[in-house]
Amino acid sequence: MQNIGAVILAAGGSSRFGQPKQLLPFRGKTLVRTIIDAACEAGCSPVVVVIGSNGETIHPEVAHANVLEARNTNWRSGIGSSICSGVRALISHAPDVEAILLLVCDQPAVNARTIKGLVATHEATNSDIAASRYADTLGVPALFDRSFFEELLSLDDETGAKSIILQNRQRVAQFAFPEGAIDIDTWEDWEKLNGGSSSPKTMGTAITKIAIRQRR
Repeated sequence: MQNIGAVILAAGGSSRFGQPKQLLPFRGKTLVRTIIDAACEAGCSPVVVVIGSNGETIHPEVAHANVLEARNTNWRSGIGSSICSGVRALISHAPDVEAILLLVCDQPAVNARTIKGLVATHEATNSDIAASRYADTLGVPALFDRSFFEELLSLDDETGAKSIILQNRQRVAQFAFPEGAIDIDTWEDWEKLNGGSSSPKTMGTAITKIAIRQRR
Protein backbone atom coordinates (compact mmCIF):
# COMPACT_ATOMS: atom_id res chain seq x y z
CA MET A 1 0.00 0.00 0.00
CA GLN A 2 1.22 3.46 -0.85
CA ASN A 3 1.66 6.20 1.71
CA ILE A 4 -1.99 7.24 1.85
CA GLY A 5 -3.47 9.62 4.39
CA ALA A 6 -7.11 10.28 5.22
CA VAL A 7 -9.12 13.39 5.92
CA ILE A 8 -12.37 12.85 7.83
CA LEU A 9 -14.87 15.68 7.57
CA ALA A 10 -16.64 16.10 10.92
CA ALA A 11 -17.10 19.87 11.16
CA GLY A 12 -20.67 20.30 9.96
CA GLY A 13 -23.47 21.71 12.07
CA SER A 14 -26.02 18.93 11.31
CA SER A 15 -28.61 21.67 10.71
CA ARG A 16 -31.17 19.35 9.10
CA PHE A 17 -30.74 16.79 11.84
CA GLY A 18 -30.92 19.14 14.81
CA GLN A 19 -28.21 17.40 16.87
CA PRO A 20 -24.56 16.51 16.12
CA LYS A 21 -24.69 13.51 13.79
CA GLN A 22 -21.04 12.85 14.55
CA LEU A 23 -22.00 11.58 18.00
CA LEU A 24 -24.88 9.30 17.03
CA PRO A 25 -24.33 5.84 18.52
CA PHE A 26 -23.91 3.15 15.88
CA ARG A 27 -22.98 -0.47 16.63
CA GLY A 28 -21.44 0.43 19.97
CA LYS A 29 -19.51 3.50 18.79
CA THR A 30 -20.26 7.02 17.67
CA LEU A 31 -20.39 7.64 13.93
CA VAL A 32 -17.22 9.74 14.04
CA ARG A 33 -15.34 7.06 15.98
CA THR A 34 -16.60 4.41 13.56
CA ILE A 35 -15.07 6.16 10.55
CA ILE A 36 -11.87 6.99 12.47
CA ASP A 37 -11.39 3.32 13.36
CA ALA A 38 -12.15 2.26 9.78
CA ALA A 39 -9.49 4.59 8.37
CA CYS A 40 -6.89 3.47 10.90
CA GLU A 41 -7.71 -0.22 10.43
CA ALA A 42 -7.36 0.20 6.66
CA GLY A 43 -3.81 1.48 7.13
CA CYS A 44 -4.28 5.17 6.33
CA SER A 45 -1.62 7.36 7.89
CA PRO A 46 -1.84 10.03 9.00
CA VAL A 47 -5.54 10.40 9.66
CA VAL A 48 -6.81 13.97 10.10
CA VAL A 49 -10.23 14.70 11.60
CA VAL A 50 -11.66 18.14 10.83
CA ILE A 51 -13.98 19.46 13.52
CA GLY A 52 -15.82 22.75 13.83
CA SER A 53 -19.42 22.87 15.01
CA ASN A 54 -19.86 21.21 18.43
CA GLY A 55 -16.08 20.97 18.51
CA GLU A 56 -15.73 20.73 22.28
CA THR A 57 -18.24 17.88 22.41
CA ILE A 58 -16.71 15.98 19.51
CA HIS A 59 -13.09 16.59 20.57
CA PRO A 60 -12.95 13.72 23.14
CA GLU A 61 -13.90 11.20 20.47
CA VAL A 62 -10.95 12.41 18.42
CA ALA A 63 -8.52 12.81 21.32
CA HIS A 64 -8.93 9.18 22.33
CA ALA A 65 -7.79 7.98 18.89
CA ASN A 66 -4.36 7.98 17.27
CA VAL A 67 -5.24 10.74 14.81
CA LEU A 68 -4.60 14.42 14.16
CA GLU A 69 -7.23 17.07 14.82
CA ALA A 70 -7.78 20.10 12.60
CA ARG A 71 -10.08 22.90 13.78
CA ASN A 72 -12.01 24.69 11.07
CA THR A 73 -13.24 27.92 12.64
CA ASN A 74 -14.76 28.81 9.26
CA TRP A 75 -16.96 25.70 9.08
CA ARG A 76 -20.16 27.70 8.58
CA SER A 77 -18.95 28.83 5.16
CA GLY A 78 -19.23 25.32 3.72
CA ILE A 79 -17.69 21.90 3.16
CA GLY A 80 -14.94 23.23 0.90
CA SER A 81 -13.43 25.13 3.81
CA SER A 82 -13.26 21.90 5.84
CA ILE A 83 -11.64 20.01 2.98
CA CYS A 84 -9.01 22.73 2.68
CA SER A 85 -8.38 22.69 6.44
CA GLY A 86 -7.95 18.93 6.51
CA VAL A 87 -5.77 18.64 3.41
CA ARG A 88 -3.57 21.51 4.58
CA ALA A 89 -3.10 19.91 8.00
CA LEU A 90 -2.31 16.50 6.51
CA ILE A 91 0.24 17.81 4.02
CA SER A 92 1.87 19.93 6.72
CA HIS A 93 2.29 16.87 8.95
CA ALA A 94 3.20 14.43 6.15
CA PRO A 95 4.56 16.35 3.13
CA ASP A 96 5.51 13.12 1.33
CA VAL A 97 2.03 11.60 1.40
CA GLU A 98 1.16 10.19 -2.03
CA ALA A 99 -2.63 10.28 -1.87
CA ILE A 100 -5.48 11.43 0.34
CA LEU A 101 -8.76 9.70 1.07
CA LEU A 102 -11.73 11.95 1.80
CA LEU A 103 -14.25 10.48 4.23
CA VAL A 104 -17.40 11.77 5.94
CA CYS A 105 -19.17 10.81 9.15
CA ASP A 106 -22.68 10.27 7.84
CA GLN A 107 -22.11 7.23 5.59
CA PRO A 108 -22.44 4.43 8.17
CA ALA A 109 -21.80 1.65 5.63
CA VAL A 110 -18.18 2.74 5.14
CA ASN A 111 -15.73 0.40 6.87
CA ALA A 112 -12.11 -0.66 6.54
CA ARG A 113 -12.99 -3.07 3.72
CA THR A 114 -14.54 -0.22 1.75
CA ILE A 115 -11.44 1.92 2.16
CA LYS A 116 -9.12 -0.92 1.21
CA GLY A 117 -11.27 -1.52 -1.88
CA LEU A 118 -10.87 2.09 -2.96
CA VAL A 119 -7.12 1.93 -2.45
CA ALA A 120 -6.89 -1.36 -4.36
CA THR A 121 -8.87 0.17 -7.23
CA HIS A 122 -6.51 3.14 -7.32
CA GLU A 123 -3.41 0.97 -7.31
CA ALA A 124 -4.72 -1.55 -9.87
CA THR A 125 -5.70 1.15 -12.36
CA ASN A 126 -2.95 3.67 -11.58
CA SER A 127 -5.72 6.27 -11.59
CA ASP A 128 -5.41 9.82 -10.29
CA ILE A 129 -8.80 9.54 -8.56
CA ALA A 130 -10.68 6.54 -7.24
CA ALA A 131 -14.29 7.41 -6.41
CA SER A 132 -17.23 5.47 -5.04
CA ARG A 133 -20.10 4.72 -7.43
CA TYR A 134 -23.62 4.67 -6.02
CA ALA A 135 -27.09 6.00 -6.86
CA ASP A 136 -26.08 6.74 -10.48
CA THR A 137 -23.31 9.12 -9.46
CA LEU A 138 -19.73 9.27 -8.20
CA GLY A 139 -18.69 10.63 -4.83
CA VAL A 140 -17.01 10.07 -1.50
CA PRO A 141 -15.37 8.10 -0.11
CA ALA A 142 -12.86 9.06 -2.74
CA LEU A 143 -9.09 8.95 -3.13
CA PHE A 144 -7.07 11.73 -4.76
CA ASP A 145 -3.40 11.43 -5.66
CA ARG A 146 -0.89 14.26 -5.36
CA SER A 147 -1.78 15.74 -8.73
CA PHE A 148 -5.08 16.92 -7.23
CA PHE A 149 -3.85 18.31 -3.92
CA GLU A 150 -3.76 21.88 -5.22
CA GLU A 151 -7.30 21.59 -6.56
CA LEU A 152 -8.52 20.31 -3.20
CA LEU A 153 -6.83 23.25 -1.50
CA SER A 154 -8.37 25.68 -3.99
CA LEU A 155 -11.99 24.61 -3.60
CA ASP A 156 -14.51 27.36 -2.97
CA ASP A 157 -15.84 27.27 0.58
CA GLU A 158 -19.24 25.97 -0.50
CA THR A 159 -17.97 23.45 -3.06
CA GLY A 160 -17.30 19.80 -2.25
CA ALA A 161 -14.81 17.39 -3.79
CA LYS A 162 -17.51 15.83 -5.97
CA SER A 163 -17.04 18.76 -8.35
CA ILE A 164 -13.44 17.70 -8.96
CA ILE A 165 -14.49 14.10 -9.55
CA LEU A 166 -17.18 14.98 -12.08
CA GLN A 167 -14.98 17.47 -13.93
CA ASN A 168 -12.22 14.86 -14.39
CA ARG A 169 -14.13 11.69 -15.21
CA GLN A 170 -11.45 10.50 -17.64
CA ARG A 171 -9.00 10.32 -14.72
CA VAL A 172 -11.39 8.55 -12.34
CA ALA A 173 -11.47 4.84 -11.53
CA GLN A 174 -14.87 3.77 -10.22
CA PHE A 175 -15.33 1.62 -7.13
CA ALA A 176 -18.77 0.03 -6.88
CA PHE A 177 -20.19 0.87 -3.48
CA PRO A 178 -24.01 0.90 -3.63
CA GLU A 179 -24.22 1.21 0.17
CA GLY A 180 -22.65 4.64 -0.18
CA ALA A 181 -26.11 5.94 -1.03
CA ILE A 182 -27.02 5.48 2.63
CA ASP A 183 -26.29 8.73 4.40
CA ILE A 184 -27.78 10.38 7.45
CA ASP A 185 -29.23 13.82 6.81
CA THR A 186 -32.56 13.67 8.66
CA TRP A 187 -34.27 11.75 11.45
CA GLU A 188 -36.17 9.84 8.78
CA ASP A 189 -32.84 8.63 7.34
CA TRP A 190 -31.72 7.51 10.79
CA GLU A 191 -35.00 5.73 11.49
CA LYS A 192 -34.75 3.82 8.22
CA LEU A 193 -31.23 2.69 9.13
CA ASN A 194 -32.43 1.55 12.55
CA GLY A 195 -35.64 -0.08 11.39
CA GLY A 196 -37.80 2.77 12.66
CA SER A 197 -36.64 2.36 16.26
CA SER A 198 -35.04 5.78 16.78
CA SER A 199 -36.61 9.12 17.56
CA PRO A 200 -35.32 12.62 18.36
CA LYS A 201 -36.16 12.05 22.02
CA THR A 202 -34.45 8.68 22.42
CA MET A 203 -31.45 9.64 20.30
CA GLY A 204 -31.10 12.91 22.19
CA THR A 205 -30.91 10.93 25.42
CA ALA A 206 -28.22 8.67 23.94
CA ILE A 207 -26.14 11.64 22.80
CA THR A 208 -26.45 13.27 26.23
CA LYS A 209 -25.14 10.07 27.82
CA ILE A 210 -22.15 10.13 25.49
CA ALA A 211 -21.36 13.71 26.46
CA ILE A 212 -21.60 12.85 30.18
CA ARG A 213 -19.31 9.85 29.71
CA GLN A 214 -16.74 12.02 27.92
CA ARG A 215 -16.57 14.48 30.83
CA ARG A 216 -15.74 11.78 33.34
